[in-house]
Amino acid sequence: MTIKLHCFGESGHSYKAALALELAGQDWEPVFVDFFSGVHRTSEYRDLNVMAEAPVMIDGDVRLSQSGVIQQYITDKTGKFGGKPEDKYEVLRWVLWDNHKLSSQVGMTRFLMNFLPEEKRPADVIAFMLGRLRAAFKTLNHHLEGRDWIVGDELTNADLTCCGYLFYEEPFGFDRKDYPNIDAWLNRISALPGWKHPYDLMPGNPSDRA
Repeated sequence: MTIKLHCFGESGHSYKAALALELAGQDWEPVFVDFFSGVHRTSEYRDLNVMAEAPVMIDGDVRLSQSGVIQQYITDKTGKFGGKPEDKYEVLRWVLWDNHKLSSQVGMTRFLMNFLPEEKRPADVIAFMLGRLRAAFKTLNHHLEGRDWIVGDELTNADLTCCGYLFYEEPFGFDRKDYPNIDAWLNRISALPGWKHPYDLMPGNPSDRA
């Protein structure tokens, strides 16, 4: 049975789940969530997912939201991206760090800087968030010194979660050349067989609304 992932191209959280499905070689298809029209606030979408968020994965009778949970489900289903048994908690540590310190901050900052009308962009809030993101980028760049992957010697959910927003070109205070270890790590990920850019992997693109 084909796995369905309710997602949209601009969503880095959706991308984490979509990329995990793709690289794991799963039979899946995206279902477009028209987030910018407010579909996630409708009663129909809340019936699908009470948290009113994307992504939502449906695999038969299994329905899950939260990208980290979906990634773990894919690991349990396929045996991929979990790392070595002794690395279980280290992978989880980086998934939680990303969700709290990196992706959540990038998602909001990128939205404020790019998807709000210019006259409504809160300059002070953006400046504050950019400062927090610089600290997060430095943490990740430092950790990747001398490493190919965030945990262990292979791609894990730690990598798949932390890269979720970092392939987007819209400005959010991140320039790959400023963080050479992150840049090299992203190049390793994009060189993996089956890798696709988020706008190629999922429906939904800012150009659709231009």
